[in-house]
Amino acid sequence: MRTNVLIEVNDLKKHYNHGAVKALDGVNCVVHKGEVLVIIGPSGSGKSTLLRSLNLLEIPTGGSILFDGVDISNPKININIHRQKMGMVFQHFNLFPHMTVLRNMTIAPVKLLHKPAAEAEKKAMELLTRVGLADRANAYPSQLSGGQKQRVAIVRALCMEPEVMLFDEPTSALDPEMVGEVLDVMKELAREGMTMVVVTHEMGFAKEVADRVIFMSDGVIIEEGSPKEIFEFPKEERTKNFLKCVL
Repeated sequence: MRTNVLIEVNDLKKHYNHGAVKALDGVNCVVHKGEVLVIIGPSGSGKSTLLRSLNLLEIPTGGSILFDGVDISNPKININIHRQKMGMVFQHFNLFPHMTVLRNMTIAPVKLLHKPAAEAEKKAMELLTRVGLADRANAYPSQLSGGQKQRVAIVRALCMEPEVMLFDEPTSALDPEMVGEVLDVMKELAREGMTMVVVTHEMGFAKEVADRVIFMSDGVIIEEGSPKEIFEFPKEERTKNFLKCVL
């Protein structure tokens, strides 16, 4: 078992309407350096809320999140410094529509990491080449397919040289024929040892790539284990019922 913990979540809560809605209700989990952690569960189970809490896009109601040993849920912490170490990929790409692909990729490294423009562009072109999009560097997002946009969104995050990549259902907004090209990029990242936390409905990806799978329901972690343990030998009835519906 790995002991090199990168993220530690302790008793994390996210309540709405004065506690009437408990999106997260006391979640405890860890993410180890170099592992792929996949979070599955029904809609409304708290998966995306947990993921978005890891870089404080959702502000928890209670509990703590330690990243590299620092409690980033402490209001005194400069969260922007820590966010630079966390790449985030959303369902809907979030590319700047008025900027070319290359500009989308270089703006953050130049402004936030103070990299020379030439160095940032060189890195961006290397990453675009890696995902087969070097010829689209000067295109605008409106000229790309959904799968291309999501591949750009992934390599844009990689331009910041993050310690962990967070994926929030990265294929759910794509046409079915475009899902594979995005998952291939993610599989390649996993093979290279990138720490990844992935919320997904793609059970095949979870089986093939995850080191560990978490099943969530009603704001809590119901069960976690290896892909084999979760998909072939689930212990909890709630997990079994969910998998019957999706497999």
